[in-house]
Amino acid sequence: MTPATRIGAVSYLNTKPLLYGIERSNLLLPDQLKLDYPANLASMLRDNLIDAALLPVAAIPSIANARIISNYGIAADGDVVSVAIFSQVPIKDVTSVYLDYQSRTSVRLAQLLLERYWKIDVTFKQANEHYIDYINGTTAGVIIGDRALKQLNNFEYVYDLSAAWKAHTGLDFVFAAWVANKELPAAFIERFDAANAEGLKHIDEVIRENPFPWYDLDTYYRKNIRYELDSSKREGLRTFLEMIQE
Repeated sequence: MTPATRIGAVSYLNTKPLLYGIERSNLLLPDQLKLDYPANLASMLRDNLIDAALLPVAAIPSIANARIISNYGIAADGDVVSVAIFSQVPIKDVTSVYLDYQSRTSVRLAQLLLERYWKIDVTFKQANEHYIDYINGTTAGVIIGDRALKQLNNFEYVYDLSAAWKAHTGLDFVFAAWVANKELPAAFIERFDAANAEGLKHIDEVIRENPFPWYDLDTYYRKNIRYELDSSKREGLRTFLEMIQE
């Protein structure tokens, strides 16, 4: 491993199993693992503040020399639960949608599905830190991550974006993948992939370390999130990237 290898990730619950393995692998020094919002990781990678990141996939086309370096990431083959449009009215009655500022991928997915799957014309609003308080009437909002899990019982209508993507395309969806913008040592990549895999063997420990009363993490980790980027996930990723570049 080169001391220059710096990795960026988010601290959402969905990354905890992967980070469990990485943090215990002795691959990185503590200051070589940077945690931030998904949307900020792309900027950090572009500015060479990190060498690889668990990157929201919509940012991949904006990264020069981007390459996926791991067989693991954050994906789903149906309900992901933690990425959704929340509303007090049916989707057909929605007139405006707040866009979560934390993730470009979820925003682009929502925009695609509203146009092509639900086929409704809405006004998009940039969200501020407290935008969830303003989701009411015919104004809906995209909420992601742990905050989405906490809001599941607070809204009349919750439209899971991964499930909608599956219904629209028949494909799985990849939210984030480990992406580098430069060639990393093969030995590091091999050990990094093994660390991800090792973390997934310790789901029970991750659940114990992260008490979360709003949603069952056993269901979340074992049924909602798919961590291995198999061929069906990569096909879904290719299709999504093609759609957002059209």
